[in-house]
Amino acid sequence: MTDDLAWKTLDSRVAYSCEGFDIVNDDVRFPNGEEAEFDYLVEGESVVILPLTPDGEVVVIEEWRQAVERVNRGLPAGSMEEHDDDPEVAVHRELAEETGYEAGTVEHLTSVEPANGFADAVFHYFVARDCEPTAQQDLDYNESISVGTTTLDALLDAARADDLRDGRSAMAVLYYALFEQ
Repeated sequence: MTDDLAWKTLDSRVAYSCEGFDIVNDDVRFPNGEEAEFDYLVEGESVVILPLTPDGEVVVIEEWRQAVERVNRGLPAGSMEEHDDDPEVAVHRELAEETGYEAGTVEHLTSVEPANGFADAVFHYFVARDCEPTAQQDLDYNESISVGTTTLDALLDAARADDLRDGRSAMAVLYYALFEQ
């Protein structure tokens, strides 16, 4: 990558802040010398977990998603917190909090920037093996989640049928099926 493609940030400010993310407004200069404003979402790093039980079932959640006004079927996921020095810490916490399951082992699959044209989000994908329902669900005040299990094949069928709408979950299921099985 060459520096002659880089934009220069002239000024930066938080235009809007709320729990979970900020919208940043930058004044930038393009390589051709023109100047403009650029807005983007600052969300930070998150983990997405493909939890497998000892008998190979996948632990899934159903959760209300206000932005699309429906219940979403997907995988447990959550933001890394300031004290998380390693994404694996967030994997164990989020899995237990959202599902009540705890993992025997955790393995990193991949990390992606899902929308780096307008957000700084980074998703760290993990497979959690030998997951057992040994913890108690401990949801945040704004989470409405029910927990169940299904098969990987059923999730792949849902992806084929355009019925696995959560992009984070689809990515985890398809990546695992393609590279890890």
